[in-house]
Amino acid sequence: MPVYVQHEVLGKVNDVFNAETLWQAPGLALFSRRPLLRDLLERSPREHRGRAPTRCFSHITLMLAQDELDDDRHLTRGARVRDLAQSLTALHQKDFGDLLGSDDVRYDVVGTDALEPGQVEVKFGHAVYLPAAGEQPLYTVETSRDSVVWQAVCPIYPQQRLALIGHDADSASHAVPAWPFGGAGAILLVNDGPDAPIEVQVRPKGAFDCALDALTGHYVASAKGDPAARLLMRVRRSGSAPIPAPAAKPAAVWKPRATPGIDSGDTAVPFSHRPAPSDATYAPLAQQRVSLVGLALPCLSRYRDTGAVSMEIGLAPSLMLASEGEAAVLGVGVDADDQLYALSGAGRQPIAAPATFTPADARAVDLLAVAPAMAERYCAILRLPHPVAEPVAGGARFAFGRSAPMLAALRVLDSPRFLRLAGGADSASADRIGLSRSAFSFEAGPGGYLIGRLSATQALYHLDEKLAFVASIGEASADQPYLLPAGHHLVAGHYVLRFDA
Repeated sequence: MPVYVQHEVLGKVNDVFNAETLWQAPGLALFSRRPLLRDLLERSPREHRGRAPTRCFSHITLMLAQDELDDDRHLTRGARVRDLAQSLTALHQKDFGDLLGSDDVRYDVVGTDALEPGQVEVKFGHAVYLPAAGEQPLYTVETSRDSVVWQAVCPIYPQQRLALIGHDADSASHAVPAWPFGGAGAILLVNDGPDAPIEVQVRPKGAFDCALDALTGHYVASAKGDPAARLLMRVRRSGSAPIPAPAAKPAAVWKPRATPGIDSGDTAVPFSHRPAPSDATYAPLAQQRVSLVGLALPCLSRYRDTGAVSMEIGLAPSLMLASEGEAAVLGVGVDADDQLYALSGAGRQPIAAPATFTPADARAVDLLAVAPAMAERYCAILRLPHPVAEPVAGGARFAFGRSAPMLAALRVLDSPRFLRLAGGADSASADRIGLSRSAFSFEAGPGGYLIGRLSATQALYHLDEKLAFVASIGEASADQPYLLPAGHHLVAGHYVLRFDA
């Protein structure tokens, strides 16, 4: 296998900032017991014809004891480090000028706690690249064990051909946090330029399996016969446009219950109105169904006066909604500043929608971006891997809301455990943010479902069968209802409901 990354420790050096001492031993090199930098580069050429080198490596990282770099920074503001890099560059160009071609010679001096004072380690090879001044990354490589918390591994620059990631910096050009495969192999990333996708290979071949998951866009590396040894990797192009900051939202007012234990009907919304009474009736036969297919994460900044500081939704290993006290394999939340984040056993990490998670080899969990028309109220939609369905009868009109018994099993967030208030104050049901006691009425008809707004402050949104935005539902009543086609979705409060014939 080629020398993708070569590490050598030069041993004890009297003056680690003396370029000539590191480059070539004084006197005849024949009598030198240990190779120095010039000898190492001669013995390991980048290209050769027969035994004759035709091209040498030109990007070299020098590692010194961290204490010595700190002393130089304190005493000379780093002048000796800069002089060392410049002097080695000049010596390199002087002695290997005929083997450089058009390559730039670049040296980088870094500190490490793994070396003792007087020791010097060098690193070079096909997968060692030092960016030019001002060169911006073309790609960013990140890895995760659970698809929830991702950690940066390395950038890949436009002129960089190879990168090798693996167990540690001794066996690869970049170490991967929580690498699960030991020192048995590494992942080689091949960059053929900005117009070609990154090529991913396992080196040595067969050390473990690595394949692209077309659904998520992540590479999945796994050990043969050991499902627990699994690593996810994503290669993302740098320089994407930043997500615009959300516009300022009007403040809301938390309305207390009139009597303890009795819902007064008021909802935490920017404008307070009492909902219209529901005239729902019930039929004995169920022929249609309504399914909860997603949970809409609200913009908590709208409800800042309620004291809400975060709202979190946890999924169990089965990817059903985690019950109280049950460990969650994936958590998705939003804070008071409308920042989305993901939670897992590996920690917490800010995220942006759209995003996809595949925790613990389970099926994919999608976090969908919301349309601009919904962005004032919602940050994202969490699509549930296992929708919850309830049958409904045809030929009758029903109501949905905090006080409505119909479809109560779909109001899975009707609990204080999802909402956290400032100062650890006791929380009320998360449904009190954005969902009225009587939010809307629905009735199955020949062309779909007839939807009526029962509260003047209840926001209702129509999404199509693929959860794409269709319309905001304004005026709609029992006499002049809004027609929702069968198979389409309605968003009310935190709930994304599909109405099926």
